[in-house]
Amino acid sequence: MPREREGRFPFSGHEILVLAEAIRIAEELISDHFKISTSQWKRYRYDIQSLKDLRAEEITDHAFAQIRRYTFPPHDKTLASRHGDYFKICLQDHVIRKALSRDPPLNLLPLATYIVTHELIHVLRFARFLQRFEAPEKERDLEEGRVHAQTLALLKDSKIPGIQPVLTAFRACPFMETFITRGMEGNLSH
Repeated sequence: MPREREGRFPFSGHEILVLAEAIRIAEELISDHFKISTSQWKRYRYDIQSLKDLRAEEITDHAFAQIRRYTFPPHDKTLASRHGDYFKICLQDHVIRKALSRDPPLNLLPLATYIVTHELIHVLRFARFLQRFEAPEKERDLEEGRVHAQTLALLKDSKIPGIQPVLTAFRACPFMETFITRGMEGNLSH
């Protein structure tokens, strides 16, 4: 597998289960905080995938995640009626794993919860038109600061085992993803 030759090993089955739990926790925290019902979640068109399910252009070595905006889900190109923004959170297993090995007090569940919470706050802000997806660098930097602060505030009092070392480690580090837009024709627009 080319990804493995490049040192990009996908999460194991056990790690995928931990990731699924982190997603569940993050969605629940965000639902409670932003008062989002189950039916309202369906309006936010997004997906979260890890390395084994990503295409080559969705992989980066420079961030925990990459948010990609498509004009429709990339796996569902036949339904023109479903046209609209679709956000794909592309988790970078190899980058996350590197952080875990570099900083032993960190564990996968709290780190993944932190990352997913941060990314889902972005998705909500984009979908609610509180922030433009395509924005100048200065505006993106300000947005990162806002989302980072919201993520820290949301998680600081949570009872997630091991969350405090994660919050401490990343308190001064708001940047954790890249943003890329793809249209129906598949060309990068920035």
